[in-house]
Amino acid sequence: MNLRSVWRTAPTTGVLFVILATLWGGSFVAIEAGVKEWPPLLFAAIRYDLAGVLVLAVAAVGGGRVLPRTRGDLAAVASLAVFVVFAHHALLYVGQGTVPGAVASAVVALSPVLTALIAPYVLGAGELGRVQYLGVALGFLGVVAVTDPGSAGGIPATGTLLVFGATVAFAVGTVLLRRVRPTISAAALQGWGMLVGAVLLHGGSRALGEAQTVVVSTTGVATLAFLVVGPGVIAFLLYFRLLDSVGATRTMLVGYLEPIAAAGLSFALFGYVPTDGAVIGFLLVLGGFALVEGNALRDAAGGAVGRLRAALP
Repeated sequence: MNLRSVWRTAPTTGVLFVILATLWGGSFVAIEAGVKEWPPLLFAAIRYDLAGVLVLAVAAVGGGRVLPRTRGDLAAVASLAVFVVFAHHALLYVGQGTVPGAVASAVVALSPVLTALIAPYVLGAGELGRVQYLGVALGFLGVVAVTDPGSAGGIPATGTLLVFGATVAFAVGTVLLRRVRPTISAAALQGWGMLVGAVLLHGGSRALGEAQTVVVSTTGVATLAFLVVGPGVIAFLLYFRLLDSVGATRTMLVGYLEPIAAAGLSFALFGYVPTDGAVIGFLLVLGGFALVEGNALRDAAGGAVGRLRAALP
């Protein structure tokens, strides 16, 4: 038994996209609520303590190598732990003390654009063309529009920079993971990365002088439980089901449904209404992604049309 076979009976692709976007988009809303109840880095650390244990349990049940043994295994775990779990979430959780979840999700949606910008310098891949650089510029303009730092109701610059830094860290970690060839299963890699990243987050929490005891509240426990089980475990499994059925390029598009899900949940829970600038900014980020990944998107669209035609009588 493996992760892919476990999810072969999962719902249709469209339903999976919606569920995954809701879980991942909801994580930003849960973080926004949770950092009001918990010290931010301690909150993130406990989340990944628990999620790491659960994902490693999934890895053990799912088969494949679980214990890191090779340099590639260790390098992959280190890249994931340092950049994707520790740096990304430390900056994101602190930043979301002043940045609404819907806005944070739109900024983080810039990650694929930043990944494409960084990859040629780290991986030695081909440089971006003019159209792709235009896409990068559109993405950055989108972040400015989403946060609207110059207006009276704009997002504080410090919070914006922290969330943007979290996005950069995630992109760097993504690129570094492409350089290594781990032999452990994907679930094991995620689980170990979460646990090592959690240790780093605990260290960061202590270094910042955060209180190491918390007042237990319904909101705090509910947000923690959701983040551990929903985005931490269920979304991880659904992600691999989508990879198996539609491939990496189209699965990546779920990231652009996350801000929509986050905005809807923010409105339902907090009454948050995105500004016109935030909507325009998100569309600019989406346009930037389309320019940067145009070839891959055309290939994915062509494959989808081909399968649709084959399915028609």
